Amino acid sequence: MTTNAQTRSAGARYEDVALDHLTRAGLTLVARNYSCRYGEIDLVMRDRDIIVFVEVRYRRGAGFGGGIDSVDAAKRAKLVRAAEVFLIDHPRLAGAACRFDVLAIGGAEGAPSMDWRRNAFEAC
Repeated sequence: MTTNAQTRSAGARYEDVALDHLTRAGLTLVARNYSCRYGEIDLVMRDRDIIVFVEVRYRRGAGFGGGIDSVDAAKRAKLVRAAEVFLIDHPRLAGAACRFDVLAIGGAEGAPSMDWRRNAFEAC
């Protein structure tokens, strides 16, 4: 049985992997694990002049659907609301263009595969 502490530890490990991948791709970290009453944003990055809200998903296998597929309409709505609050809390960034990315990590821990979907969904 997996405990909450184990799940958080694994989540932090894969967020580190995602952050390293995104940083090597030229993005810079703005915030990590931003939390508000609507939920949490795993990573907030800057891609030149664009603020990027990143949801990191890890799936060992695709038996229950891939990481990209797990970001359903309810999760997307929570991410959009959390991003709105983030921008209110950080008014100097509020005028920037924004996008929502999903970085799905799969496979073995020692050799994970990455599926980075830029602009994975639109804020309505």
